[in-house]
Amino acid sequence: MDLLRRREGSVEVFTLNRPDQRNALSPELMADLSIAFRECLDDDAVRAIVLTGAGDRAFCAGMDLKAFAARSQGAGPAADTTHFTMFSQGRYPKPIIGAANATAVAGGWELLLNCDIVVTSDKAKFGLPEVKRGLYAAGGGTTLPGRIPLGIALELGLTGDLIDAARAYELGLVNRVVPAEEVLDAALEVAKRIGENGPLGVLATKKLMRVAFTDGVAAARSAQESEHAKVFQSEDAIEGARAFAEKREPQWKGR
Repeated sequence: MDLLRRREGSVEVFTLNRPDQRNALSPELMADLSIAFRECLDDDAVRAIVLTGAGDRAFCAGMDLKAFAARSQGAGPAADTTHFTMFSQGRYPKPIIGAANATAVAGGWELLLNCDIVVTSDKAKFGLPEVKRGLYAAGGGTTLPGRIPLGIALELGLTGDLIDAARAYELGLVNRVVPAEEVLDAALEVAKRIGENGPLGVLATKKLMRVAFTDGVAAARSAQESEHAKVFQSEDAIEGARAFAEKREPQWKGR
């Protein structure tokens, strides 16, 4: 199977499982990811997702160009990748934690850039080498100037050179740098902490912060009006207050 899945409490773990191909994204893997994202979105028991890769050679080497070329020459209808596209565009509602077990380049790094939080191996490297192949980073890499200074983003995009994990952390592109063998555990720890919080509040927080990032603060303030009553008048909001007053753990219902 190109994509492995397992449940850790309220966290679903996705593992890109093409280690011999450096976990490159084939049409089949993207379709599998889209199905997995859809199913987790419909499952209220899933509070967060961890995305990692198999093996120690790469988190993901980007697009599998050979697989796409072969498919274009004799394939049937394209698979539905709606929810993978939703993730790639920063519109997926539930929190996603990237666990970079090794190097991520091209579309592989863009996968991580589309995650909400990233934990990486101290041995990992990152880059957008598309220009070295006459292409450009079409999976979100060109939005880097929204995250880091323009000059640095242009250097990464125009040279196609790689940076190490320490530099990625310095630039604020990853949240934690740990030894390779600790990456998945560290990512799960973050995901489980998120899962302990009120699900409506978590979803609203991600949505509004993403709107602020893509559309600006004014748009986020406007969007907040529709979220406010939904969250603050919910059963969970009452439960959160009662649990605090009674000094116990809240029992969330997601409504």
